[in-house]
Amino acid sequence: MTQRKPIVGGNWKMNTNRGVASELSRGVVDGLLHTDGVETVLFPPFPYLLLVRSILRDRGSSIKLGAQDAYPQPDGAFTGEVSIAMLKDCGVQIVLCGHSERRHVLGEKDEFINAKVRAVLEAGLECILCVGETLDERLAGHQDIVTTRQLKTALAEIPGDWLARLTIAYEPVWAIGTGKVATPDDAQAAHKQIREFVGHLYGGEIASRVRIQYGGSLKPGNAADLFAQDDIDGGLIGGASLSAGDFVTICKAAAASARARR
Repeated sequence: MTQRKPIVGGNWKMNTNRGVASELSRGVVDGLLHTDGVETVLFPPFPYLLLVRSILRDRGSSIKLGAQDAYPQPDGAFTGEVSIAMLKDCGVQIVLCGHSERRHVLGEKDEFINAKVRAVLEAGLECILCVGETLDERLAGHQDIVTTRQLKTALAEIPGDWLARLTIAYEPVWAIGTGKVATPDDAQAAHKQIREFVGHLYGGEIASRVRIQYGGSLKPGNAADLFAQDDIDGGLIGGASLSAGDFVTICKAAAASARARR
C-alpha cells in the first residue's frame, strides 16, 4: 500500500480575534513540538495571516500557513476579494477551494471552483479541494453522483503532475457543525469511491498518492477510528480546531495512524 503522510488542517472560519489567534497558534505549535508523521496546516481568517505566520516562523515550526479562500484573477476591480499573489506575499502555502460553506452559503458553482483550483496550482501553491453531498442528496442515494460531478468539474484541465500538490477533503455537508458524523465505514466508502474516480481520471498510480482527508464534526473522540480507515488521510477540522488541545490531540491521532500503517 502506498504510504501517504496524513494531513490535518485547522479551519478557523470566521472566528477568533488577534489575541485568540495568537494564543491558539502558540498552543498548537507547542503541543506538536515533538510530533512527527503528520502534516499540519492552520487556516486563520485573512486579517490574521501575518500574525500567525510570524508566530510559526519565530518558533521554527513546520506547520504550514493556509488561506480559507482565494480569487482566481491576478488583480483588478474585485472589491473585497484577495488574490493568490497577495496570499503568497503573506507567506501562504496552501489554499482551500470549494468548501461547502462557499458552495452552499455563498453560492459558488463548480466551474468557479475549478478556476480557483487551476489558479492556485498554477501559482505553485498547494490546494485542498473540498467535495461532499448535502443531507437531501445523501438520503436520495446521490452522494457518489454529487462528489463525482464536483471532482470532474473542479479537476477539468488540471494536469496529472499537479495532483502532487492537491489534497481532496471529503466533507459531507450534513455533518459539518451539526455534531453528526459519518461512521468510519461510511466515510471509508466515500473516500474509496473518490480515489477510484481520481484513478478513472488520472490512473491508479496517481490516485494512490493523492491524499483524501475527512471533514465533518471530526473530534478527538472519533479521530482514531476515522484515521484507521485505509483511504482516510487526515482531517479538515472546523470547530475542534478552535481548541489547541483538541486540535493537537487530533493531529497526534493522525500521526499514530500513519505509524500503525507502516
